[in-house]
Amino acid sequence: MTIEQLIIFGTLLLTLILFITGRWRYDVVALLSLVIVTLTGLVEAEQAFSGFSNPAVITVAAVLVISRGLQNSGIVEIIGGWLSNLKGGISTQVFALSGFVALLSAFMNNVGALALLLPVVVKISQTKKIPASYLFMPVAFASLLGGMTTLIGTPPNIIASSFRVSAGLPAYNMFDFSPVGVGVTFVGLIFISLIGWRFIPVRKGNTADEKLFDIDNYITEISVPEKSSVNGKRLYEVSEFSKAEVLVVGLIRGNERRMEPSSHTKLQSGDVLIVSADAENIKKIIESLGLEMVAEKEIHAKNLDSDDVTLVEGVVMPNSIMVGNTARTLNLRGSYGVNLLAISRQGKLLRTSLDKIRFQNGDVLLLQSHIETLKEVVERLGCLPLAQRDIRIGQTRGQLFAGLGIFISALAFSALGMIPVQIAFMIAVLLMLITRLVSLKEAYESVDWPIIILLGAMIPLGAALETTGGAELIANSILQISSQFPPVFALTVLLVASMLLTGLVNNAAAVVLMAPIAIKIAHGMNASIDPFLMAITIGASCDFLTPIGHQSNTLVMGPGGYKFSDYWRMGLGLEIIVFAVSIPLLLIFWPL
Repeated sequence: MTIEQLIIFGTLLLTLILFITGRWRYDVVALLSLVIVTLTGLVEAEQAFSGFSNPAVITVAAVLVISRGLQNSGIVEIIGGWLSNLKGGISTQVFALSGFVALLSAFMNNVGALALLLPVVVKISQTKKIPASYLFMPVAFASLLGGMTTLIGTPPNIIASSFRVSAGLPAYNMFDFSPVGVGVTFVGLIFISLIGWRFIPVRKGNTADEKLFDIDNYITEISVPEKSSVNGKRLYEVSEFSKAEVLVVGLIRGNERRMEPSSHTKLQSGDVLIVSADAENIKKIIESLGLEMVAEKEIHAKNLDSDDVTLVEGVVMPNSIMVGNTARTLNLRGSYGVNLLAISRQGKLLRTSLDKIRFQNGDVLLLQSHIETLKEVVERLGCLPLAQRDIRIGQTRGQLFAGLGIFISALAFSALGMIPVQIAFMIAVLLMLITRLVSLKEAYESVDWPIIILLGAMIPLGAALETTGGAELIANSILQISSQFPPVFALTVLLVASMLLTGLVNNAAAVVLMAPIAIKIAHGMNASIDPFLMAITIGASCDFLTPIGHQSNTLVMGPGGYKFSDYWRMGLGLEIIVFAVSIPLLLIFWPL
């Protein structure tokens, strides 16, 4: 083993360890790895950022913007309305929801497709009296299955296509992934809808008759007597409120009821404050400020609504500005006009120190805000509402036929080979901007920049694995073992290795690392590289065992109330199904 190979393997090991521990964000880890291989000379300085000009990176960014345009066109809401009125039992509902998400994921970002359907899932759960935990995980898994079916369905497919070009072959066409992907997806959906959902436990607090947040015992009324030390002071001057972790969410003065009162409100004798806090902090604030409990007054969370103020449950999205921050560092109330009343994480309600809790991807928040600004605030924070409380949280419905026409035209031109896919989709982005289906601000916001950084940084790293001979070294080891078995054994090893690797790192990174090895194995066997590239893309889409394997899985963890161990209950069977179906289909449509 050469020094260059030792360096690249050491860098990859460090990268995997940092990915697994999650202490640093994956785009930062990828940039660190790129710096290491550049400083050590494995990648020339002039080529260090060549990955950002790779057609795969451009295509992924374009797909994300087009996904936003399709969302704005209104087509998803129309079909979502049809799904809400569908008759049938749990299996029928699961199949319909999962099938639609899989179809969307074939042509748009799978996290975006899932996010669009979450409010529909909530509505169906409530109207059909179906436990929400039976629905959220199936649609998350279906979003991953659907991505297998087309070139643009998921970044791993686009990356595999770029490696095919680097091997001297034409790029994959739009539907080259369909013969295997559609078969795997269809069988996977049948398993999910007939058998899989039965392995999911019903989680308390997520059934149709139960609220996600039960905070009634933490909403209390306290009155301001004449002798109180806060009488005559403005709310922002009462520092003891924040010290005792008490949030004032409403004020009653005579017959007037103010929800979310201004911090400049001057308190008067006889005022009644509606506060959110636990018993210990309520006691602390009453004793220190000379306040009084309002005796025999029953308060419910529904009392926090008014004509201009409402409550909304929202999920923290993967690229939200909230991730890693706290309510205090974001200054939610001062900067956004939002009260944070509760946080649910992995099905558990977090009740104390809300302003000190760092938000995570998938957290479900109970927010109180003004109706007229709620849409804008939720979008700025990067949260996905689980229900639409008499307002529309998404973009105003755009021109349906214009959006579909632009998208279908881009698909047709790229599928027929008339225009390269990255060019066709960039033209589609420009047309959506010109027709105002997507604003410039929305276009930039819809791009998942950490993924773009990850791809741009990892592509040179994958190239270094090949140029140093590291990929050939690994390939020769696999070939040496495989020589004692039929050729399909090497294909099986790559598929299983990709499945395992994608559970530890981002699926795009998994393909970047596995593709050079797959190509070397194919050359060593004098076989076509296509079945091996297809195998690693399928494996990279199989993040079914944990909630952290893919953003779609993380996104539904809070709303579904799932525990970490719930995922493998259905996910393990689904991975076995994918493996059993994909190998024969690969041999049929992409023979060795």
